Amino acid sequence: MAMNPDREEKHMKRVTGIGGIFFKSRDPAALGAWYRDHLGLDVSDWGGAIFNWGGPGSEEGMTIWSAFKSDTTYLEPGTASFMVNFRVADLHALLAALRAEGCNVEERTEESEQGKFGWVIDPRATRSSSGNRLLDKRDRGGRPVAGLLGGWGR
Repeated sequence: MAMNPDREEKHMKRVTGIGGIFFKSRDPAALGAWYRDHLGLDVSDWGGAIFNWGGPGSEEGMTIWSAFKSDTTYLEPGTASFMVNFRVADLHALLAALRAEGCNVEERTEESEQGKFGWVIDPRATRSSSGNRLLDKRDRGGRPVAGLLGGWGR
């Protein structure tokens, strides 16, 4: 029995986890110190913390927590004070499916040693507001790997 292609796209594996939580702060160092001192985050010299996860029967990975200066351009194209990086199974397939579903997907994508990135704007935002950064990463052999902002990908 053949599956309906539209149904397959809607039921494809999409978001698999949170790759990072990034936000603006007037004083990232002081805020990082507060989170270190009061909540126990292991805030590194670069200003963020890495939460490694995974264990028996689950994929290894990490989630990045990081505060940036208020005037950072890192969170662009959005103008919001935060950004969530979602880990995805297959970035390009998901972006195509989101476009087909009529979602507001940024045309540009970015590929680097940290992963593959794309942006989708949720319905409460405008084009200039916060985007959800989608990421996807594999090693040279095509196997999923975790890295700074890394995700599992194809």
